[in-house]
Amino acid sequence: QVQLVESGGGLVQAGSSLRLSCVASGRTSRTYAVTWFRQAPGKEREFVATIRFSNDQTYYDDSVKGRFTASRDGAKNTVYLQMDNLRPGNTAIYYCATQEGGPVPNYRRPGSYNYWGQGTQVTVAS
Repeated sequence: QVQLVESGGGLVQAGSSLRLSCVASGRTSRTYAVTWFRQAPGKEREFVATIRFSNDQTYYDDSVKGRFTASRDGAKNTVYLQMDNLRPGNTAIYYCATQEGGPVPNYRRPGSYNYWGQGTQVTVAS
């Protein structure tokens, strides 16, 4: 079992920055990556970014490239999502997710992950 806890969300103005944290505990030695998703009201959960632990390789959705940065602190079992130049369209609940074992078949698909955090609300006002 792996437990994930997100934090760092809040209400900010457009153009502001936030840094989300995702702290993992439990059987973390078997996890390969952590992926960030978000879900806006009335919309499906969508991929935001992922970071692989083997080489810190990151992948981003096109809508956040150049503004969001995923990173990690292995010593703290924590993954971060730095979000800069936030826009009202970024308003959503942000979740981190992971899966034990090797790489998932499709890292952009929510169904690829068994472990999820509770989510943290990000609201960007115009």
